[in-house]
Order: sequence, then C-alpha cells, then structure tokens
Amino acid sequence: MNIYISEEEKLKHPFYKLMEFSDDELIKELNSWSRLELIEWLCWNDSNGVYKDEESLQEFGNTVSKEEAIEIIARQITEA
Repeated sequence: MNIYISEEEKLKHPFYKLMEFSDDELIKELNSWSRLELIEWLCWNDSNGVYKDEESLQEFGNTVSKEEAIEIIARQITEA
C-alpha cells in the first residue's frame, strides 16, 4: 500500500516543516523542542538509528543529549 502525502499536508506536519526552515530558523526551532520531541523526530526520520534512551544505553552506554540531538537533526536536514 502506497501512502502519498501532499506538499500541503507535509507543511502542516511539524516534522516535515523543519525541512523548510533556513539554518538559523531550524536551530531556533529545535532549541524550543524538548529532548524527547527531538528524539521522537530522530526516530521518525531514521528508523534504523539508535536514539531512544534504553537502546542507546544498551548500545553505547549513554543517552543522546538535547544538544547532540539538535546537531544530528541539523546535519540530517542540511545534508539531505
């Protein structure tokens, strides 16, 4: 089953909306998000990544900080 999301629908969704921001707007927006919201976005964007606390603790022995999550998201968006 193929689900198509229109450009209009994408722009309404906060996860897609991030991708339309300038670099400065992106960082400002990400700083307003909670750490858990950032991790939720990372999981949504990269389902193979290790971002959830329990998985990260098991795999790496630590959790993703808010600052690290912001850096990862910014990199994923700007390099896409």
